[in-house]
Amino acid sequence: MIQNKELTRIQELLEEQGYVTEPSIVMSIFLGMTLQKPLLVEGPAGVGKTEIAKVMAKALNTDLIRLQCYEGLDATHALYEWNYQQQLLHLKMEEQTGKSLEEKEKTIFSDKFLLKRPLLQAITHHQSPVLLIDEIDRSDEEFESFFLEVLSDWQISIPEIGTINATHIPQVIVTSNRVRELSEALRRRCLYLWIDYPSFEKELQIVQGKTPGIDKRLGQQICAFIAELRQMKLEKAPGVAETLDWAQALVALHIDHLDKEIVASTLGIILKDWQDVRQTQLSLTELFEKVGAISKFDKL
Repeated sequence: MIQNKELTRIQELLEEQGYVTEPSIVMSIFLGMTLQKPLLVEGPAGVGKTEIAKVMAKALNTDLIRLQCYEGLDATHALYEWNYQQQLLHLKMEEQTGKSLEEKEKTIFSDKFLLKRPLLQAITHHQSPVLLIDEIDRSDEEFESFFLEVLSDWQISIPEIGTINATHIPQVIVTSNRVRELSEALRRRCLYLWIDYPSFEKELQIVQGKTPGIDKRLGQQICAFIAELRQMKLEKAPGVAETLDWAQALVALHIDHLDKEIVASTLGIILKDWQDVRQTQLSLTELFEKVGAISKFDKL
């Protein structure tokens, strides 16, 4: 990697938070922060895309503000809502005060009754937060266009109050699992990072770092078996999150090595589709032969 004090510091900050990083990730985070541009992170589910934002927030000692995207997400749920119940209650209490209608309206349309959703929270935060727009590919194209408008100006107009400008520009991380293709406009607006499934060595490092006390051989076996599963045509290949769940479960069961019985009885931890489970159960002998689970694991 290019020698740079800032790059080295970012790598150290990530590693201090237990994130097993690589040069492309460090460089992307550095450039995103330096250029104040959003970072679009794509890759298979469960490879640590969301974790980048979480670790960044901890490393930078700032808050993480997360907007989980879904079909039908609109500006109301992303920006703000008025607390109508509190407004009605306040108006009821103000009935006998003799205030004019204009005075009452001015009172109820104030910050006291404003429910700030993630985007408004981010631009009014007391310091630059990490704004995570998670799984934007699950939202509609209309929301994507709206989000682009916010990114371009970093201001939000509320008819009853006026325009609110960002006090601090957030560091934006946008994740996508490629459920649908994102617009070229959004891609042009962002820096881009692709994260694939980790290598055997990297995943083993992650497992050993996140699973204290795991037997070295068991860690090797787990990562080799998971790597082989990802070569199969499954509905949903296991991600790093499933690898860690499996490792932690096996440690809790005081298992120090894999065998067919253990794998068969714990497949529900790493596979979340019955057809995938069935296919793997039928292929266990072949899988163990491929990864050397019976006779060669000691040599890994």
